Amino acid sequence: MGYISLQFTKVKGTSDTRMSDHIERKTMPSNADSTRTHLNRELIGEAGEVGNRDHAITERIQSAGIQRKITPNQVRAIRIMLSGTHEDMMRVQQSGRLNEWCNDNLQWLYKEFGRENTVSAVLHMDEHTPHIHATVIPIVKGERRKARQEKQDGKKKYRKKSTNTARLCADDVLTRDKMIAYHNSYSAAMEKYGLLRGERGSEARHVTTAQYYRNIQREKKEIETEVLQLRQEKQETQVQLVQAKRDIQIYKLKGKASHAITNVAESFGALFENNKFKVLEQENTRLYQEVAARDESIENLQTNLQRMQEEHRTELLNIQAEHHKEVSRLNRIIQKAFTWIPLLKELFRMEKMCRLIGFTVEQTATLVVGTPLEYSGKLHSEEHARSFKADHVLVQVGTEPKGRNKLFLSINRININDWFKERLGTNQSEQMRQKQKKSKGLKI
Repeated sequence: MGYISLQFTKVKGTSDTRMSDHIERKTMPSNADSTRTHLNRELIGEAGEVGNRDHAITERIQSAGIQRKITPNQVRAIRIMLSGTHEDMMRVQQSGRLNEWCNDNLQWLYKEFGRENTVSAVLHMDEHTPHIHATVIPIVKGERRKARQEKQDGKKKYRKKSTNTARLCADDVLTRDKMIAYHNSYSAAMEKYGLLRGERGSEARHVTTAQYYRNIQREKKEIETEVLQLRQEKQETQVQLVQAKRDIQIYKLKGKASHAITNVAESFGALFENNKFKVLEQENTRLYQEVAARDESIENLQTNLQRMQEEHRTELLNIQAEHHKEVSRLNRIIQKAFTWIPLLKELFRMEKMCRLIGFTVEQTATLVVGTPLEYSGKLHSEEHARSFKADHVLVQVGTEPKGRNKLFLSINRININDWFKERLGTNQSEQMRQKQKKSKGLKI
């Protein structure tokens, strides 16, 4: 019994050209076998229907009836790679069940993300293990998670006209609970192929994919160097053997002359007395045995490499599952802390604001506990996208009069936002005066 492999990647921006070129084999990766590329298949999104993957993503978003504006850096699609342990996937292929496996994967995608949201699926057969690259659009309906949280916190916000409007929201599709559910439902769908979910709670430690492949490449180079050395030794021995046989042939030709028979016999006697021929034959046999032993060692190393790959994949899945579990637990603890200590969330917000404005870690630590701080330097405003000079100003974090659980940052007892606006107006007035002064100086 092997394990499933299920990986999710967010696609931001207006184009997924780089990954599309990889999936469609417009660019050939180094680990792909070009002689098997013709076995790759488009399972969803035949050429001629949507033109390409970017077109399919855009077409689905436009047809979904989304009313909210989509920002340039918003997640527009999710790439999903579906596969399993190498031995089990090869057994599926050899038993003629690959088409059935592909169909079950499509049905799982349709069930979890919707048929209309699954815009592409491509089967790759030219890499080490058969796998599917799928593209889904994270279109959801219903009330936003933020709105539900605001209701739970007792905050009043504007009332939406409808909560059943289509939205583009990858965060709702890839929540921690849903990620666990995806792995559970996918392992249930793949169980009949001998593919199970990795064990949660494993103590295995993660090795990065880059380091893992660097180790494989290093071992591969060492093996190739040893094989090359053995081949060179074998060639040298064969040359010596051919030379010895040529010497024997020459002696035979000389034997046609009767007066040279004695000389030939003596030569053969000298040859065998020196054991030259036997030594070469023995050396050649030894090298052949060494090559056979090295070949067997290479096969063992390849088997170990393959086993290491599977163990790495299993460890990675276990670590990911444990990570999701730990993050969910920490999120629950944080939410409880926010409920028990309402001011805690404001302290986190104020700490982040102080760091963005330009205060050091030590200065921020002083401010968030309510201690006034005298400051000279530059303060950055994200709203105005510029920094303003501050000279011996008094900075303090205080509680807003209208809300005990609301904090604000003040400079010289003025709200930071109003202080930035005041500084902006002062700078603009100074610039105008400088321009007028220069223009007067140019008059003739």
